[in-house]
Amino acid sequence: MAAPTTRDDVQGSARLTGSIVVVALVSAISGLLYGYDTGIISGALLQITDEFGIGDGMKQVIAASILLGAVIGALTCSRLSESQGRRKTLLLVAVVFVVGALWAALAPNPTMLVLGRLVLGFAVGGATQTAPIYVAELSPTKFRGRLVLFFQIAIGVGIVISTIVGATEVIDWRIAVGAASVPAAFMLIMMLRLPESPRWLAKTGDADGARTALERVRPHGLDVGPELDEVREAVRAEEEQSTRGWRGLREAWVRPALVVGCGVAIFTQLSGIEMIIYYSPTILTDNGFSTSVALRVSVALGVTYLVTQLIGLAIIDRVGRRRLTLITLPGAALALIVLGTFFVTGNSGPEMVPWIIATLIVFMAFTAGGIQLMGWLTGSEIYPLATRAAGAAAQSASLWGTNLLITLTLLSIINTIGTGQTFWLYAAFNVIAFVFLWRKMPELTGRSLEQIEGNLRRGEFTPADFARQPTDDSAPTAPR
Repeated sequence: MAAPTTRDDVQGSARLTGSIVVVALVSAISGLLYGYDTGIISGALLQITDEFGIGDGMKQVIAASILLGAVIGALTCSRLSESQGRRKTLLLVAVVFVVGALWAALAPNPTMLVLGRLVLGFAVGGATQTAPIYVAELSPTKFRGRLVLFFQIAIGVGIVISTIVGATEVIDWRIAVGAASVPAAFMLIMMLRLPESPRWLAKTGDADGARTALERVRPHGLDVGPELDEVREAVRAEEEQSTRGWRGLREAWVRPALVVGCGVAIFTQLSGIEMIIYYSPTILTDNGFSTSVALRVSVALGVTYLVTQLIGLAIIDRVGRRRLTLITLPGAALALIVLGTFFVTGNSGPEMVPWIIATLIVFMAFTAGGIQLMGWLTGSEIYPLATRAAGAAAQSASLWGTNLLITLTLLSIINTIGTGQTFWLYAAFNVIAFVFLWRKMPELTGRSLEQIEGNLRRGEFTPADFARQPTDDSAPTAPR
């Protein structure tokens, strides 16, 4: 007779099933659409400007409209995923991705293009809020981290694809924008085959539905009882918390996590990376670079973003979240100082093109492989269990809101103070980010979610407090 299935069998040895692979693909497609839809405007703006005859003000509005939609989408879908479920929310997101891409592609004038990108932004914000949670709640523990990371890696892939499409210079911007509807349609079709999150079903009291959902994504014949018991226990613990939801974020003992989480989100955008992703072709062509060179630089920057993200993800658990960020921020600041100096001193002519491109790539490497990894990661681990969904939504809104402000003002700032001085301004933001994180952000690597929450409850949430405590891996064994 076969031995009964144990808890270790469920969590440690469960195989990846076809359904789980589809779940990961859905997450990856949503991340790819995020990267593509936000990145495609970089090259498309050059064609859009020629077709509609728009100035810098409307360029900023077109680029930023997707970000306003993302703020609305993140906050709305946070509540929808709690009330209607993760699956229904992602089905809605997929439909909105299709509608938004086709709307923007068929826009007859700049105003309709802005509205189409606003719709697309709703889907982008909703995907960033819901897809990682859905994957995490369906994945076996053994594979959860790697499957959730598909989302972040896919963002980089989407950015690279968008820059390559822009660099061809032969693909009409309408086709480039509308092409995003194809993977969005695939996402919708795949979502129709997937179950609801068992954790959400258990939270709504549907124990039978939670069991059925787990059985659909686990190997045939595997006893899901032990895992279902864990899900119920986690739900019970959350319901017993006195500090819950958005109201819980106002509690004094939770506030340090909110300050650090939203601070990190804001500084990921003030680092200057969105300035480079959205506007590098516009900035370079305005300063004498040919369109072809500017678009090829965008491809190089997109590839650098993806490669350094992969490197950062590979080393972050060994180096540490706080340490990696503090190591890379000075490099990003120095690169922007050098870039600014090139333009302020007039050393931005054709003979300096290789140096300018190299410095842009260095900046992208330090930023993408450092602080950019923290914007979504900290939101999943820094908040107490009962406020985690609200905290992640607040952090997403902070990130997208800052991105919106930057995108709406960047070209105006350049026109007012100059290109080089703008690079210096963002270098200063990186210096401020370093000081903020050095003083406020504790080292979360190696700490369990329970340990992080325990520190918050005790009022011990400074870097020094965490430095005095052993990590889970280094904690001494209790004497026998």
